[in-house]
Amino acid sequence: MTVATNGVAEGTAESLLHSCALGDEEAFATLYDRVSPRVYGLCLRILRDPAQAEEVAQEVLIEIWRTAARFDHRKGSANAWITTMAHRRAVDRVRSEQAASDRERRAAAGNTEVDYDSVSEQATSKLEQRQVRRCLKTLTELQRQAITLAYYGGHTYRQTAKLLEAAVPTIKTRIRDGLIRLRDCLEVSR
Repeated sequence: MTVATNGVAEGTAESLLHSCALGDEEAFATLYDRVSPRVYGLCLRILRDPAQAEEVAQEVLIEIWRTAARFDHRKGSANAWITTMAHRRAVDRVRSEQAASDRERRAAAGNTEVDYDSVSEQATSKLEQRQVRRCLKTLTELQRQAITLAYYGGHTYRQTAKLLEAAVPTIKTRIRDGLIRLRDCLEVSR
């Protein structure tokens, strides 16, 4: 085994990476043949999906070609550098897939519309309207007029008092007493 000019033995993964950094395609082909089974195996163990493992392994090998110049043999072995790169990329894919799945689940949960029976709802509404009308008949004339003007007519206390020619405090009292009687009447009918 001879030593290359960079202090790394020729034919090793380290020397092949150095040659790749210089643009040597043959060195990359040799490195590819050596490390691709290990890279794919690691990706497959993490991803558990052969298609995704192939895709991630391919991305890692392309990244090795593009970033070979960043490898520093003084910081560790080429195999450790390549394996770390593959591991990180595979874990990133798992996280990305999980995040996408979570987003889809949340979106699906947020888009669910509650089905309801519109006929049943209309029938219930009509029954409630009848009960309110029946209970309004149990009020005094001033209470019924004040509530009708305030709640159904949208008038303020002051406007209601003016229309009924009564004092504002009187109208407030009549509305309060009328609402209490309505509540009691509606609760009894349920």
